[in-house]
Amino acid sequence: MNTTCHCGSLSHNPLHCILPPHVLEHMLNAKDKKVRQIALDNIIASAHMRAVRSALPPERAVMGFTTLTPGGKYREVYDGQHKPTNQLPGKLVRNEGQKPTKDPATDEAYDYAGDTYDFYSGVFKRDSLDNHGLRLISSVHVGQNWDNAFWNGRQMAYGDGDGQAFGRFTQSVDVVGHELTHGVVSYSADLVYQDEPGAMNEHFADVFGTLVKQWKNNQTVKQADWLLGKELVIPAPTRQAIRNMANPGTAFKNDPYLGTDPQPKHIKNKYKGPSDNGGVHINSGILNYAFYLAATAIGGKAWETVGPIWYVALTQRLVRTSSFADLAKETIDIAGKQGAAVQNAVKAAWKKVGL
Repeated sequence: MNTTCHCGSLSHNPLHCILPPHVLEHMLNAKDKKVRQIALDNIIASAHMRAVRSALPPERAVMGFTTLTPGGKYREVYDGQHKPTNQLPGKLVRNEGQKPTKDPATDEAYDYAGDTYDFYSGVFKRDSLDNHGLRLISSVHVGQNWDNAFWNGRQMAYGDGDGQAFGRFTQSVDVVGHELTHGVVSYSADLVYQDEPGAMNEHFADVFGTLVKQWKNNQTVKQADWLLGKELVIPAPTRQAIRNMANPGTAFKNDPYLGTDPQPKHIKNKYKGPSDNGGVHINSGILNYAFYLAATAIGGKAWETVGPIWYVALTQRLVRTSSFADLAKETIDIAGKQGAAVQNAVKAAWKKVGL
């Protein structure tokens, strides 16, 4: 079956999913009939979600929508009750200040959204995704055996996984941080979800998603595993995570369900085809590797060193159509304010990946 899947969109209102479309495309050709059906169901669900997303106004246009609060952390978690993805948010099961429900997915979505809020607030003095107290709304148990998590401009949604390759998508704090960071991107540089700007969009989500995890665990760059989504991937010799920032292209290899990780780590191997909105989940590996190289060269805790450099670039320097070269130029310039050693480390990292 020749079916393509694009969790993103060429419109101003893309749907930001953690799982790249090439993974679902590979699952669609698996030998296991059950896995093929799961992949097809996921592709159909993604198509429904894109249709809903395209009808919504962009994030910047929902100021005054009910997701706004006077400021501060406020979370709501809904049970999607395994209904189709166009019936979100579902039944409210936990909101700010309420006790744990004993449902792992509900409590993980609640706790990790809180960790993400606390990270942005504590490290960057940012009040939620929009810096104006946007409510953090999540739906869990979305769809049937759904393999993904997304930010649709108003809320998060998490599937429970297929039980073959993936478990529930709330298990990884970095995945929650990744998806919520797409909201931060939309309220700042608002990078177009296509080609180089789109890969930068995914890159920033990966960067701050992994920094949320490192911050939560108080890890140095040497202690961190730099794996995104490790906890939700069902262990197997052929897979370790959704992405590996320290070594792009190695998160999974010759896996019967997922295939082989296509992320490059050098600009000379940049994907130039039309799939995945021009390779937004693929080419982000080049940028992820540069960030990893800079962080490890500087040492210490990445959210205190390179994290602020990338945050300033995202929120103050870049625009919707910025390129890889723009990101390299701006981060090198910003790093100079931390001294020659830091600037040289950032410059060397970009040179290593060919930028």
